[in-house]
Amino acid sequence: MKIVSTKDNLQVIHEDNHIIVINKRVGDIVQGDKTGDKPLSEIVKEYIKEKYNKPGEVFLGVVHRLDRPTTGIVVFARTSKALTRLNELFKNRETQKTYWAVVKNKPPKNEDKLVHFLKRNEKNNTSKAHLKEVPDSKVASLDYTIIKELNNYFALEINLHTGRHHQIRAQLSAIGSPIKGDLKYGFDRSNPDGGIHLHARKLTFIHPVSKEKLTLIASTPNETVWNAV
Repeated sequence: MKIVSTKDNLQVIHEDNHIIVINKRVGDIVQGDKTGDKPLSEIVKEYIKEKYNKPGEVFLGVVHRLDRPTTGIVVFARTSKALTRLNELFKNRETQKTYWAVVKNKPPKNEDKLVHFLKRNEKNNTSKAHLKEVPDSKVASLDYTIIKELNNYFALEINLHTGRHHQIRAQLSAIGSPIKGDLKYGFDRSNPDGGIHLHARKLTFIHPVSKEKLTLIASTPNETVWNAV
């Protein structure tokens, strides 16, 4: 995997004329929000402007998002044609997303499929996983496998079948295995960097213009527990 560093320590996994794929760091917000913090989209625009010496405004389309405390693969569109097609791919779930997570409590099974009904609470920006359908809930489904047992933790590989708000965080919490550092979903203490041990590890999709199959992998953060995984 080729990593390109810029003044903002931007990790570029893949770039061509139509898309650019970034390995997001803890704390980066993908798109501007009420915090007013500089979003990743602006950092990427500056990188493109500087690298290609582009005059005027740089086009960059936000295709999907990752929660602020998580890390890993984020895809941006560099052309409107790519944005339209990527939006369709993600909307129609024609992508394969694999995440890694680290939890303290061993899940009930070494591998399992989890199906819950998630209800979002806008007020405190959380989602609660229910075993049965409740009003305004949406079905959420994923598969997990324990891929490594560490001294105090378990590393899981997760394949998403749906893309709900805080889905992995809520579903793992519901089976008694909240993600390391995730205070919002029941972990007992925060991580020093304010992040959580959830990483968008791999993404497979068909390139919106060239139509070639792309499989992209993002390295985990350089941190003790992740390094053990």
